[in-house]
Parts: sequence; C-alpha cells; structure tokens
Amino acid sequence: MGGFIDRLIEWMQGLPEALVYVVIGAFAGLENFVPPVPADVIALTGGFLAGQGVVNPWMAFLIVWACNVGGALVIYAVGRKYGDAFFRTRAGRFLLQPKQMERLSGFYDKHGVKVIFISRFLPAFRAVVPIFAGTSGMSFWRAAVPIAVASAAWYGLIVYLGATAGENWEQIRASVEASGRYLAIAAAVLGAVVLWWWYRSRKESRE
Repeated sequence: MGGFIDRLIEWMQGLPEALVYVVIGAFAGLENFVPPVPADVIALTGGFLAGQGVVNPWMAFLIVWACNVGGALVIYAVGRKYGDAFFRTRAGRFLLQPKQMERLSGFYDKHGVKVIFISRFLPAFRAVVPIFAGTSGMSFWRAAVPIAVASAAWYGLIVYLGATAGENWEQIRASVEASGRYLAIAAAVLGAVVLWWWYRSRKESRE
C-alpha cells in the first residue's frame, strides 16, 4: 500500500487545486456504492497535501465529509423508495423473507441510530447499513444525523492526521493502514454474526 500512496501523492501534487478536491470528493462518495474503494487512503492523502499547502485543509475536510454523507444518503433514499418493493419480489424474498424483514425493521426502530453511527467506521457496512435503514422505513433525520456525525469524526481525524503529519508521515500512514486492516477484521467478524442471524432467522421463519 505504501508504494500506491506514494504514487498517488505524486500524481495528485501535479493536479490543479480544484481537481484535487474533485478526486478526494469523488472517492469519498463512491465508497458508499463500491466498498473496496480506498476512500480513507484518499482522504489521508488529501490531508497530507493540505499540510504541504497544495489544498486548503478545511476545504478538503468539508468536501470529503459532504460527498461521503451525500453518497450514504443517496443509498438511504434508494432503500426508502425501492427497498420495500424489491423485497416483495421473488429475488428479494430469497434474500430476506417477510418475517426476517419484520425483525430487521424492529431492530432498526430500536437500535438504528447506534447501528448507523458504528457502521460508518466499518468497511463494507458503510454501504450496506444505510440502504436497509431506508428499507426499514427509518426517518430521514434519524438516519442522516448519525451518518453526518460519524463521518465528520472519522474523516475529520484522517484529514487532520494527514495535514499535521510533517516528518511523522510514514508512521501516521502506517497507523492508518493498520487501523484499516483491524477495522476490516472487525467488519468480517460482524459480517459472520449477521450471516448467522440470517441463517437462523430464515430457518425459524420456515418452521
């Protein structure tokens, strides 16, 4: 990953300031649709470039934050508008049966704010949780507030670390990469728990 970041920095340093904002904003929004996109690395690179005077740190943070939140809310809106209809189709019932959807909606009704907040720190879940929040009928503000607050905290920290790295850039980069791996492991474990719930609830629904 180190070589990739070095090449990324070199490439972005040659871009006009406005285009740097476009790049970091696009990746921050895109990760909501394509989870493998390295949005955290792009945000860290944007912060580093801000520390080098290439871009404004506040502008870099605001663009990353706004695009990330905007992408998540688009996913939420898709779930809110089309999710219920989709899960009534044959393909939708294959993924989640009606009783499973009822349980999921009840879970979001009770714990949705906490689930959304925590999911913004976990790879893959950032893309999945908002759409089910919409499908379950969770209100816009109950979904939008935890998304906005968590994204501000996460990307604010990453951009700040990049902007203030200075001579500690290599150590900070390694720390962010390591945290990404640990969070990916946590997401995988949580994914296994969700899969277990899916299997057990599906079996109970059939019985």
